[in-house]
Amino acid sequence: MVLRKDQLEVQLKDEHQLIRDGVLKDESPLDDSPEFHDLCNACRIGNLKGCQEAITSGVNINARDSFDYTPLILASLCGHYEVVQLLLESGALCERDTFQGERCLYNALNNRIRNLLLEYDYSKSTDPLQPFASHITSLLTRQEPKTSDICLTAGPEQWNLHKLILSARSPYFSNKFVAAPETSVSKLATSIPAEAFHIALRYLYLGGVPADLELTNTSSVTEEAVFKGLDKISKQLEIDSLWQSILSSTDRRLSRQRQQDEVARGRIQLETWYKTNVLKHKVHVDSSKAQEVKWTRDNAIFADVLLRADVESPDEPKSGQETPTARNTLGPLNGIPIGPSSASRSPSVARKSKQTVLFPAHRAMLLRSEYFQAMFKSSFMEAQVTEYLQIVNVDCTPEVLDIVLNYLYAEKTDIPIELALDVLYVADMLFIEKLKTKAVIVLSTIGMGTRTLADHTHVEAGQEQEIEVEPINVYDVIRAAWTLKVQRLETFSARYLAYRLEDYIDEDDFEELIKESASMIQKRQETDSIELLDDIRFYLSERFRLRFEDSGLDDLMDENGEMNAEAAQAISEGAERLDEAIDVKSPPSDEMKQVDPASNPFLNGEIKTLDGDIAGDEFTADAINYQVLLGKIDRLLEKLKLDA
Repeated sequence: MVLRKDQLEVQLKDEHQLIRDGVLKDESPLDDSPEFHDLCNACRIGNLKGCQEAITSGVNINARDSFDYTPLILASLCGHYEVVQLLLESGALCERDTFQGERCLYNALNNRIRNLLLEYDYSKSTDPLQPFASHITSLLTRQEPKTSDICLTAGPEQWNLHKLILSARSPYFSNKFVAAPETSVSKLATSIPAEAFHIALRYLYLGGVPADLELTNTSSVTEEAVFKGLDKISKQLEIDSLWQSILSSTDRRLSRQRQQDEVARGRIQLETWYKTNVLKHKVHVDSSKAQEVKWTRDNAIFADVLLRADVESPDEPKSGQETPTARNTLGPLNGIPIGPSSASRSPSVARKSKQTVLFPAHRAMLLRSEYFQAMFKSSFMEAQVTEYLQIVNVDCTPEVLDIVLNYLYAEKTDIPIELALDVLYVADMLFIEKLKTKAVIVLSTIGMGTRTLADHTHVEAGQEQEIEVEPINVYDVIRAAWTLKVQRLETFSARYLAYRLEDYIDEDDFEELIKESASMIQKRQETDSIELLDDIRFYLSERFRLRFEDSGLDDLMDENGEMNAEAAQAISEGAERLDEAIDVKSPPSDEMKQVDPASNPFLNGEIKTLDGDIAGDEFTADAINYQVLLGKIDRLLEKLKLDA
């Protein structure tokens, strides 16, 4: 039900008082830090890469600046769709019935952004850690596949639990399992009602505290006995926050805040446990001896499976590159080793022995991947419980597997750009959609910084063009988009190529890419379009249109996006020189060189075109460069005997 205006004002007044009293946490606190200022500036100008880097560094994306603007409001107001999408995917809030939420929606620059806000169901339930918490809670009742390794009993009640969760969340259990890691059954005090233990265990598994004790008429205990039992349990297990959550369970806003804080605390606890146990105990071994490693099931870190990742040799291709006929990994293409390699090869005497890293892991956390869910539910060897832990091969490098495990154990997605493509392929293989989306976001920020719209064809005569160093090969990115059917990456790649077309269009690899795109249309007719070229042409047009707008002259465009009479007259003198530059390829005339920039507001000095000629102004250079690039596309199609 939508709140009336007076009710909303009263509610906001009460919440502001609770925030001032320190009872409630301000979800949009004022942030004057330089890091937050940089994020806000990136949202204003559409610097997607800057936004991604700020989010990764831990800046609060729901904070506000001195003008009460949040990053989401700024991105929405300035019309940067990709930045709005990134912020929403990263947990930016735009809550109904709040000042900031309504302001964000009302100030959206266009309907496309407004519909995106609506599509993400902007509500108070938005929480990026919710899927993580839901998985941990589901372990309490999940029967298949079996992942529990300890049974707690309280009278007739028993719970099949996980030492990993208990050890990470409770200092009491942590110390208990350090002293006796082999413990498989533990009896709880019979003086405490089983209902109290049930609430406490649900709390440890990030399930929150119920608004009431949920006692039925047939319950043999009173609420007072349960409350006393919870008080004892919170002290014994050293989880004082449990009792605080119980006290606040009747206040919806305060209860929600404490639950979010507890989930965030639980994530940090599991991340710490992962780093100090799983990563600390990973094993480096020669690949030839990896399958011989024996790891007993009763171990101090409660691992029940070993994940294998082979170190990539310097001469091996990376993900997205052409794969050699002979594979270096064991087993079939799905990455599950079910037997010895089908073809043994004798390594070169001079070559250094290949290395493998084994990660001790827990099936309870690996189940966040549908790939591992299917594996451990199957009748294959990997699902069998044996004396020594099964070794499961994951077809990736140890660095990539570390990122995957960090996500599964702690919802962390810090993906370096140089590993993003490999993470994308592995996340797709393991059916981890959220990690796959994060990898796509990282990849689609390549070259999307503050210089996204800067046209480096505008180089003044006598200056050298700055060479852009790419962190990753765009050809690999677009082939990954085709292989994995990621539309967002296809769009990004086409835009990236269009904005740097002069650097790519003469390359043999670009020619091969166009042929691949054309071949994707089954039974292609001569006049059928080529999707990649269609997209490149579209963004090429956008590139030069935005160059015009960036010059501060967007008011010279008519309602149809065409130059009006004033703009046309301003560049009319360059029309004749355009024909000369393209057809005659003659040197610039003396008249062209003698143009006085001060005599015309549209001229700003001599600019080199893509053909190396001199243009008197940026408009003429844009017109020449645009036609030159279109001409090169046409000549490429003629060369390939394609009509698109």
